[in-house]
Amino acid sequence: MPLTIPREEYMEQGHTACAGCGAALSMRYMLKAAGPKTALAIPACCWSVVPGEFPATNLKVPLLYTPFAAAGAAISGLREGLDAQGKEDYNVFAFAGDGGTADIGLQGLSAAMERGHNVIYIMYDNEAYMNTGIQRSGSTPYGAWTTTTPVGMKRDFKKQNKKFVADLMIAQNVPYVATATIGYPEDLERKISIAKSIKGPKFIQILSPCPPGWYHNSADTVKISRLAVESKVFPLYEFRNGKFSLFKPGKTARLTDYLSLQGRFAHLKDDEIKVIEESVNERWSYLLKKEQS
Repeated sequence: MPLTIPREEYMEQGHTACAGCGAALSMRYMLKAAGPKTALAIPACCWSVVPGEFPATNLKVPLLYTPFAAAGAAISGLREGLDAQGKEDYNVFAFAGDGGTADIGLQGLSAAMERGHNVIYIMYDNEAYMNTGIQRSGSTPYGAWTTTTPVGMKRDFKKQNKKFVADLMIAQNVPYVATATIGYPEDLERKISIAKSIKGPKFIQILSPCPPGWYHNSADTVKISRLAVESKVFPLYEFRNGKFSLFKPGKTARLTDYLSLQGRFAHLKDDEIKVIEESVNERWSYLLKKEQS
């Protein structure tokens, strides 16, 4: 079978990510599809330390670190600056976690999309503020343990459903919006390539499991990513110029297959798992209707 993922590497050895880090794989695959003519902005997140201490970096592309809330503004400026220099063939990416996207950086993201800059915003979604101690974010799913939604006598695990930022971008009518995961690398590569080909703002949300934050074995990162799709917990879809399409996995998995590999859900009782299952089924039905409308 011919290889469909480019051999070229733009992420070198020597990063400081944890073993089995889903965000590290997300960056690696993204850069393979993006290519050498890429400028990158990273706000405060795990990836603001993963490349190494200044002046060292394990990335082969220009990198700009930004404040937590400024990724959207930074890529707007990078785009305008490169265009002014006649470098319109460069791809401008933001690579931000869910804290810097779903919460702190949402205003900058929305503004950049509204202004119509020719940029690609990548949200690597590890479902909590992992770099600062596993605190709850808007993207943390219902039932998950975090250090700010502890599990004890009061059972204060997160009681709200996950915020899907990709849905918000569709509502804003961004020309290209997609969800992806490192468990399906060919699909991820394809979506980055499509995003590059479209003029205007683009947004891709990549599920990126975190072994220490999700309390899972570092060897299970890819397996968990695939189970998230097969159990319909994290549906893969695309929104391109007003048309919505939903990926239907050929293999299905039980919700408990996904939850059982993660210690952050180990405290859940049967009735709480049922709440998650009902929410997953409701969202899947909503997405199916959206595709048919």
